[in-house]
Amino acid sequence: MKPADIVHLHSLSAPTLSPDGRRAVFAVTRPDLEEDAYLGSLWSVPTDGSAPPALLTRGARDSGPVFSPDGRWIAFLRPDEDKRAQIHVLPADGGEPWKITSHPLGAGAPRWSPDSTRVAYTARVPEPNRYVDVEPGKEPPRRITQVKYRLDGLGFTNDRRSHVFVSAPIDASGEAGEPVRVTAGDFEHADVVWRPDGSELLFAASRHETRDTDLVQDLWACAPEEGAQVRRVTAGNLDALGGRFSEDGATVFFTGDEIGPGLDDFVGRTTGVWSVPSDGSAEPTRLTPGQDPRMSGSLLVAADGLLGLAENRGAVDLVLVPFGGGEPGVVLGDKVQVQSFDRAAGVTVAVVADGRSGGELVLVSGDGVTRLTGFARGLDPLPMAELTAHAPDGYPVHGWVTVPEGEGPHPVVLMIHGGPFAPYGHQLFDETQVYAAAGYAVVMCNPRGSSGYGHEHGRAIIGAVGEVSAADVLAFLDAALEDERLDSSRVGVMGGSHGGFMTTWIAAHHGGRFRAAISERAVNAIDSFHGSSDIGSLFPGPLYGPPEAWAKASPLTYADRIDVPFLIIHSEEDWRCPVEQAQRLFVALKLRGHETEMLLFPGEGHELSRSGLPSHRVARFEAVLDWWQRHL
Repeated sequence: MKPADIVHLHSLSAPTLSPDGRRAVFAVTRPDLEEDAYLGSLWSVPTDGSAPPALLTRGARDSGPVFSPDGRWIAFLRPDEDKRAQIHVLPADGGEPWKITSHPLGAGAPRWSPDSTRVAYTARVPEPNRYVDVEPGKEPPRRITQVKYRLDGLGFTNDRRSHVFVSAPIDASGEAGEPVRVTAGDFEHADVVWRPDGSELLFAASRHETRDTDLVQDLWACAPEEGAQVRRVTAGNLDALGGRFSEDGATVFFTGDEIGPGLDDFVGRTTGVWSVPSDGSAEPTRLTPGQDPRMSGSLLVAADGLLGLAENRGAVDLVLVPFGGGEPGVVLGDKVQVQSFDRAAGVTVAVVADGRSGGELVLVSGDGVTRLTGFARGLDPLPMAELTAHAPDGYPVHGWVTVPEGEGPHPVVLMIHGGPFAPYGHQLFDETQVYAAAGYAVVMCNPRGSSGYGHEHGRAIIGAVGEVSAADVLAFLDAALEDERLDSSRVGVMGGSHGGFMTTWIAAHHGGRFRAAISERAVNAIDSFHGSSDIGSLFPGPLYGPPEAWAKASPLTYADRIDVPFLIIHSEEDWRCPVEQAQRLFVALKLRGHETEMLLFPGEGHELSRSGLPSHRVARFEAVLDWWQRHL
C-alpha cells in the first residue's frame, strides 16, 4: 500500500434493517484525492444474499440512514448548499429524497418516532451574530465562564449548544414544517431516542451544577414538546450514554462508566451495561462484570437480551447481555472487530473488519457468518502476526508484527498507540500497511494502560505512565527482534497523542536503542496541557498524579537527553493536544542544535491521520517515509 492508496480504503456506516429484516441499507464512504474530501452514498442489499449491493442514492456525501418503524421511509443526512448536514427523507420503495431540516449549523442523527410520523434529533443553536452570515474574524468577542468551552474537531461549544428537536410531521409531498425545539439552557444534549409509546424522549446531558468540574453525565427524559419539563433518570454519579428503553418502557438500559468518589477518575474504567427504572425511582444496576469486558458503541434491545459490542484483546465481539445481568454471551467473535450492527425480525447484520478489510457487512445466523458486501478493492494487505512477549516483571504483553516481503533483514518501526486507554487490533490499518509495503517491519502492541484486557490492565500505569509503558513496549520490541528478518541495528520509534508522549519519553530514556523518532500530536508538557487542552482541566490528575508530580512525568523535562534525529508532526487546530505542545519540544531541541524538524498541518485537528483532508493524510505519509528513508 502506497500513501495515495488511501483512496482504496472504505468505511461502512452502521447498517439499518427494514422492519421485516429482508433488506439492509448503509452508507459507503471513501477518501477522494481529486475532490480532497470524503465521498459517500447510500447502498442497499438483500439480507438473503440473493443480489449484490445496489446504489440507493446519488448524493456525494450521504450518511447515517435509518429505516422508519413502518418501513415506508429512510431518513439520512446530506449536506446542504452550505455543507451543513441536514436530515432528508427517502421513500423506501424508491423516489427522490426531500429535506426536512434547515438548521444553520446542521442537524444530527435522526431517530424515528414509534408511529413513523416524526424524527427526533439534536442540532447546535448558535448565539446571535455568531457563525452564520458573519465574516470570519469579525464576530463579537467570546465571553468564557467555564473551563469546558471547546472540543477538538468542533471548536467552541459555549456559544452553540446542542439541543433536542422534533421535526414537524413527515409529509410525503416534500413540504417541511418547522421543527419543535424541546430543550433549553446552557447545556449539551446528545443521543436522543423515543419511548416505545412515543410519549417521551430520552437523551444524555450534563445539566447539574458541578458539570464544569466533574465527569458526570446523566440520562434525562421529557415529553416531545416545546418547553417540556425534563426529569433525571440516572443518579448523578456515572458517565452515562446511549440510553435505550425496554419494550414496555419501564426500564432504561445504557452504557456507562464509574468515575470514582471524586466523580473525575476516567483512567482505565471498564465501560459497562446498566439498567435503571425509567422513572428514576432507584439507583442504576450494573449488568456486566466490573473487570471485563469494556463495552463500546450502541445497545440494541432484543427479545432475548441486549446486543452490544465488547472489546477483547484487540478484537471487538458482538455480544448479548442478559436482561438480568451476568457474563455476556458471544454472538460473533473471532480475530475481528465488529464495528456496528442491527437486528430486526430475527435477522442480525453487522459491519465486521479484519486484517484484510476496513469493514464489510455480514449476515449473522446460527449457521455462521455470510458476507453480503465486498467493497475492499485495489489492496493486498500484508499479514499481521500475533505475538505475546513478557515484561521484566513477567507481565504478558500482546501485539502484532508485520514483516515486509523479501528475506531482510528489514529496518524496524516500533509504533505506539494513543489513548492510552485504547487498543491496536484485528483490522486493516493503513499505517501498518504503508510502512510495511515501503520495506519496514512494523511492531505494535497493547501495553499496560491499553483497553480490552481488563480493568487492572488499564489502570496499571497510574502515576508511572512513562516507566510502565516503556517497560512493556520495549520488552515486546525485544521479542519481535528475535526474528532474524528484523534488523535490530536499524530501529525507529513513532506514535501519536499518548503514543507521541511515549515516543518523546523513550527517545529521552532509551534513545540508544533507536536510530530516529517521530512524535505526533503529543502531550509533552503536562503543566501547559492542563490549561490549553479541551480535556486538560480534568485529564492529568487521575493519570499522572498531583501537580507536583507533573514535571517528573512530562517528557519535555528530559528533552536535553534526546540524541536521536527527531521529527515532530502536529496540527495547527489540534485542541486535544494543542500545538504549543509541539512548539515547546521543537524549541527545546532546536536551541541545543539538535537535528529536529517540525511539520505543521493547517486547518487540521487531533484526528489528522484518521480523518484529515485526504491530501494531508497523503502528505503526512510521504513525510514519515522520507524521514525513515533518511535515518533507517
